Amino acid sequence: MVSYIGKRLLAILPIVLFAILITFVLIHVSPVDPAEAYLTAAHIHPTEELLAEKRHEFGLDQPLLVQYWRTVVKMAQLDFGQSYMTNEPVWEDVVSKMPATVQLAVSSILFAMLVSIPLGFLSAIYKNSLIDYFSRGLSYFGASIPQFWLGYLLMFFFAVKLDLLPVEGKGSWEHLVLPTLTLSLALIAIYTRLLRASVLEQLQESYVLYAKTRGIKQRIIMVKHVLKIAFSPVITGLGMNFGKLLTGTIIVEQVFSWPGFGRYFVDAIFNRDIPVIQCYVFLAACLFIICNLIVDLVQLYMDPRISLKGRTDQ
Repeated sequence: MVSYIGKRLLAILPIVLFAILITFVLIHVSPVDPAEAYLTAAHIHPTEELLAEKRHEFGLDQPLLVQYWRTVVKMAQLDFGQSYMTNEPVWEDVVSKMPATVQLAVSSILFAMLVSIPLGFLSAIYKNSLIDYFSRGLSYFGASIPQFWLGYLLMFFFAVKLDLLPVEGKGSWEHLVLPTLTLSLALIAIYTRLLRASVLEQLQESYVLYAKTRGIKQRIIMVKHVLKIAFSPVITGLGMNFGKLLTGTIIVEQVFSWPGFGRYFVDAIFNRDIPVIQCYVFLAACLFIICNLIVDLVQLYMDPRISLKGRTDQ
């Protein structure tokens, strides 16, 4: 187990280096001049003298390999430079924005699980019943409606028409309700369908049929055996979505003016804030790898059929 975790952690290094390389190349082949972008964000007219000075300050007059190596070394020290927008260290800006994104991600995941687990479980047990039709209809609706449209609909009815919840911003728990509902519906659709399909598959397995022939109660079979193994694909989806949510729920944060990492990243793109963009790519790569590692470890615990040796060989 320790060697497996060690190998997975070591795998982070080449992936992150590759992500940094891709970002580095895209920035240098784009028509955007980092020196000009910095001066424009600072509302300074970019003269040739100022551009040359800033290019030298940013090290843009050095060979590309030297620039790339300096970028890697600085990122390893969590030194992403200063934001063009705020003129503050990028890492400090990210640390100040991440709690809002984590709060929204955790609340959305928890609400989605609270709804989708019993709904998917009951939908599989009572196949082709009213609750099954309801869960499938909800899944299709949640998977098809765009998040920005759902966000505006919820905002219109609950904030504008009924005046029950605030429209935008962050403060009390009321501000969290509409963004959480907007994010959760798509997650509920995914997890409900995954759990339903997985439970139906497990009900046809030989160990379930054998347990029934031994006279074990169906409730015990479902809770102690079927649900634990059937939950494995949901855990996989949970890890992937949680990593995605942690890198910023861009659309929802924009719709509800939620001061999180995703909105900060969008503002950075519009303002050509290159240090922030590099930081985003670095964190996104790390978060996705770590979330996938946690998912694999949880699956090893929940599903005894998964071989640790097989995963290590992969």
